Amino acid sequence: MADRLSVEPPGRTEFGAGVVAELPTFLEPLEEQRVLVVTDRGLRASGIVSRIEQILGDVEHVVHEDVGPNPTTDEVDRGAARLREFGRAVVLAVGGGSALDAAKGIALLAANPQATATGLPGRPVDGFPLVAVPTTAGTGAETNGFGVVEDPRLRRKVYIGHPSVRPRTAVLDPELTLGLPRSTTASSGFDALVHGIESLASRGANPVSQAFATQAITMLGRSLPAAHRDGTDLDARAEVLFGAHLAGHALTLSGLGLVHGIGHALTAQAGIPHGVALAAVAQEVMAFSAAEAAHAYATTARALGVGDAIEAVAEVCAALDIRRPLRELGVDREALPGIAAGAAADAVTRNAPRLPRDAEVLELLASVH
Repeated sequence: MADRLSVEPPGRTEFGAGVVAELPTFLEPLEEQRVLVVTDRGLRASGIVSRIEQILGDVEHVVHEDVGPNPTTDEVDRGAARLREFGRAVVLAVGGGSALDAAKGIALLAANPQATATGLPGRPVDGFPLVAVPTTAGTGAETNGFGVVEDPRLRRKVYIGHPSVRPRTAVLDPELTLGLPRSTTASSGFDALVHGIESLASRGANPVSQAFATQAITMLGRSLPAAHRDGTDLDARAEVLFGAHLAGHALTLSGLGLVHGIGHALTAQAGIPHGVALAAVAQEVMAFSAAEAAHAYATTARALGVGDAIEAVAEVCAALDIRRPLRELGVDREALPGIAAGAAADAVTRNAPRLPRDAEVLELLASVH
């Protein structure tokens, strides 16, 4: 504990069943009283977007629904143009991690008219204020000011963000997650669990991130299988949502690692859903890093109430029915070298407890093909 440590207080969090109904109250302290709602193309069918519009009532707002399941730099640029046209406003991000990540880029680029999602100036001005309403429990994107989007030309994930677009308020309403399909519950929830585990093992871990991560793992290990079994279990949904939120705070402080480095590459280059990509390689990466991350994995095992962290992750994967060989996910063996190179070059991989060479990542991928 001799190292210097600086931790910025997290933003405001409002948690509870039905709390989204208080949304106008949460907007009142912000300097802008107009709202651009940023959401993904499929969420309106769930009824959530219409409900948000009803709750906003007389608050002047428009809805921007041009966000895909893996948001691209082009989508962020289009959203920023839409916000510049609308004028200064609060950006209200509603949806899963895709909508929240895209909204951060939109809020930042709209305030920097010469910037694009692939070309941000070295000293950007502050972005527009942002409020986040997550409708999935996984990414923790409501806890930080950076987003992960896809550059379709380079076929890789890129990071865009700034401290000014960290959500001023995170509105965590577990009722909004009750309609999630089992597959989405599994994918997003496993992502959150890996956030906790990789945060504990990260080179950037510190006592604050470790506290967030340990509690997140405890809550997710206890309630994620239950939420997957019974999507109407509000208590389980609530605990998974808050656990994912805590894991988001952890990763914001510590960074992640190789599981996410590989996951980003698999999603960008092979189109595999993020949580499914993580499940394909998590156990093998943990085994690869077992010696260097021994203390972190021991903490993980205690948080999960078991003796071995890797075996526990295998059990969670089985309960969620989420793990598949890469060949079953449509990945050709010829694509593995490019995926390995992308994973090794990903910024999150630099936080891994054991830094891999391209050849070692390729070997890991081949073992799960």
